[in-house]
Amino acid sequence: MQADFWQSRWIEGRIGFHKSEVNPLLLKHFPALNLAKASRLLVPLSGKSIDMAWLAQQGYDVIGIELVESAVEEFFAEQGMTPKISRPTDNDTIKCYQGQLSGRTIELWVADIFALTADNIGQVDAVYDRAALIALPPDMRPKYSEQIRKLSVSVDNKNAPQLLITLNYDQSQRDGPPFSISAEQLQHYYSDTYQLTELEHNPSTLNANAALSVTEHVWLLTPTVNG
Repeated sequence: MQADFWQSRWIEGRIGFHKSEVNPLLLKHFPALNLAKASRLLVPLSGKSIDMAWLAQQGYDVIGIELVESAVEEFFAEQGMTPKISRPTDNDTIKCYQGQLSGRTIELWVADIFALTADNIGQVDAVYDRAALIALPPDMRPKYSEQIRKLSVSVDNKNAPQLLITLNYDQSQRDGPPFSISAEQLQHYYSDTYQLTELEHNPSTLNANAALSVTEHVWLLTPTVNG
């Protein structure tokens, strides 16, 4: 996906991927990450997801990455926060918005995810990927999964565990995003460094009028080797 594709989606208000309630699968399966309070969670391609506010309210710091600055501005406005805005000295093409919610830090980076480094965002204890991997076409996913591996280095120098949500459907019947991802594809992207465990799968639909058969899958990715 090109940057202008997502910019136009936000400008035109075509953001059906944004939900007004916390994702119930996050509520149900977040404990599987087994994180200590004050851990830092990375939310790639975050949009203005209220899942981030929920994570902060549970006692965790949040690092979001979002290409579209207006989405980041809307998140802070909707949460009633006035963020501090800064730019890293080594890259003036990216910007960081930072605020406090329920005593925890929410740090949203306005950037192409591939332009960021682990030095920019700091320690990551877990990754929550609800809408990032499924937003990318097949040719971008290997590069994305490798970038997440590079960004999500925890304090013990291992890759951080991930809670990942995917969709599976007949891709020939619908253009993405969101894209269909099979278990085999997921193994290809992540099995070199993670053990993949499917926590749940259920019938779903991509929109209210869809007659398409879709399943939604929740995965726990547990690191198997050092980063």
